[in-house]
Amino acid sequence: MPVHRSGTARARRLTVAGVLLAAFSVFFTVPSSADTTPARGSAYMGMGVLAHDGRSGTPTSADATQTEGVDVSSYQGNVAWSTLWNSGVRWAYTKATEGTYYTNPYFAQQYNGSYNVGMIRGAYHFATPDTTSGATQANYFVDHGGGWSRDGKTLPGALDIEWNPYGAACYGKSASAMVSWIADFLNTYKARTGRDAVIYTATSWWTQCTGNYGGFAANNPLWIARYASTVGTLPAGWGYYTMWQYTSSGPTVGDHDKFNGALDRVQALANG
Repeated sequence: MPVHRSGTARARRLTVAGVLLAAFSVFFTVPSSADTTPARGSAYMGMGVLAHDGRSGTPTSADATQTEGVDVSSYQGNVAWSTLWNSGVRWAYTKATEGTYYTNPYFAQQYNGSYNVGMIRGAYHFATPDTTSGATQANYFVDHGGGWSRDGKTLPGALDIEWNPYGAACYGKSASAMVSWIADFLNTYKARTGRDAVIYTATSWWTQCTGNYGGFAANNPLWIARYASTVGTLPAGWGYYTMWQYTSSGPTVGDHDKFNGALDRVQALANG
């Protein structure tokens, strides 16, 4: 006949199970949301575009001539530049720095490698306006690969200003404070190099975090990020884009870009 266990015995068994479960949880904790924050230094151009703006196609055949380019960071490691050249890529940007705490360990292979196969190349800085001033980061950028020379093969440095991958989208800054930070960076970069830096951004971020400020358009070329068949609405002030990052899933290197003009226009930007 079946054996009926007492309530006391059952309670004891549940207590033991609870102790075991508690001990198990000490060694196997569920990761918190903080664990999903990427490591400082790992950001790259367009890191937040898919999450915030999504993807809705690739460019249709353009009426105007455009020149293919790529942008790379340490994420790509050593890049097959000859393969990219043979596929028609003629210009490239390499991440040089982030904040004032990171330099790309693959910078030499990427920056010099693109140059050596014949590409016109430049460097970019991933901005972190919550860590140090714009001027401090501009100086760090120039001192670690972001300079410029009139050799016909070097593009002006680019400021990558987009969603904060490590925290609040606008880095805890008001729109006016963000505009001031960007101006501080741009003014310092020009003072150091004699060139106006390129601004890389997405219209939705720019609208949210600068209040759609239009005051940089007169001097700073626009590199727009949008993974779609058209660039869509541009940030205030800019009537046209100079460069367009149109995908993060291209061949050989994921991040592919189009320069709004033929190769001679890329050369003109390099020459200043």
